Amino acid sequence: MALAMAPSALLFDEIFRQIALANVRAFDRRAAAVDGHRPAAVAVVLLPDDAGRACFLLTRRAASLRTHARQWALPGGRVNPGESAPRAALREMREEVGLGLGDDAVLGLLDDYPTRSGFVITPIVVWSGTHVTLVPNPAEVASIHRIPLGELDKPEVPRLVSIPESERPVIQLPLLGSLIHAPTAAVVFQAREVVIHGRPTRVDHFEQPVWAWR
Repeated sequence: MALAMAPSALLFDEIFRQIALANVRAFDRRAAAVDGHRPAAVAVVLLPDDAGRACFLLTRRAASLRTHARQWALPGGRVNPGESAPRAALREMREEVGLGLGDDAVLGLLDDYPTRSGFVITPIVVWSGTHVTLVPNPAEVASIHRIPLGELDKPEVPRLVSIPESERPVIQLPLLGSLIHAPTAAVVFQAREVVIHGRPTRVDHFEQPVWAWR
């Protein structure tokens, strides 16, 4: 049975951890065939803010990066040969934001999301623990943000828009006075649905904006 909490009541505590763990483990995730795509992993990090609210971690990519500069992103990157997706997500999280956690921090996996730029992204849900120090790697990360999960349940989240280049709806999350786009938006939206509400909502049909197709 799926468990759910009112987002306004989401504190970063053991009750929330047990609910998140139960919901992720009950989720029947879908793996995507690689089919010439490159495997990648991202960390959906659950962590507290100064008020003790349950949050997720979002970064703004550095302007100096060769691809996807200045875009909103979850910590993550390519899966190295012989490396599992969870290990890759934990490694990238440590390299990008200085958060070092072990395998026991992994609560579970969400659906794979194939991208227009040639990757299959595996999202890994990670529990950070209470005392978290984040240090951005300036070569990769311009800024780090803790977004309360309650922000994801506002009426305007998500937005779905149509574009002439695709029959699939483009998903957007209005957060931080900006718009978060897929693949990050799709992964975060599914995290909301699964982790908070225990709903098996699929997101691989959501489109990316055209400028993210490269």
